[in-house]
Amino acid sequence: MTGALDFKAADISGTPLDLAMYKGQVVLVVNTASECGFTKQYKGLEAVYRQFRDKGVTVLGFPCNQFGGQEPGSESDIGAFCEKNFGVTFPLFAKVDVNGENAHPLFRHLKKAAPGLLGTERIKWNFTKFLIGKDGSVVKRYAPATKPEELVADIETLLAK
Repeated sequence: MTGALDFKAADISGTPLDLAMYKGQVVLVVNTASECGFTKQYKGLEAVYRQFRDKGVTVLGFPCNQFGGQEPGSESDIGAFCEKNFGVTFPLFAKVDVNGENAHPLFRHLKKAAPGLLGTERIKWNFTKFLIGKDGSVVKRYAPATKPEELVADIETLLAK
């Protein structure tokens, strides 16, 4: 069976990465955008990353421009924005589609493994979050309005396993 970390994705500089490099860690995957009402969550995501990175947790940010055109910039623009405004040090990836026929295979897998409200797979907005266990299994999906700090207890539970 395919796990969430059995995919490849290009990082923010365009370098292809094998997500298997994160196996053995607790991973939080988030579709992000720089011009969204939830953009301030970058601060919370970075705080969670800094709190837990030395304990085996990583946050992976995947910019997406599918929701109201809220991620119009280039990858270099996105990286600079995140670093300047939120001090982001967690890994960022190249822009992806999360819905539709061009959806990145990772997001197809995440949506199927952890459907949203009433079983819908479609991602509704930016900053939808997926928590992945050390074995690559998708543990939980969180709505865009769920603040990163609200995930701390779930992260701690997975770290204890």
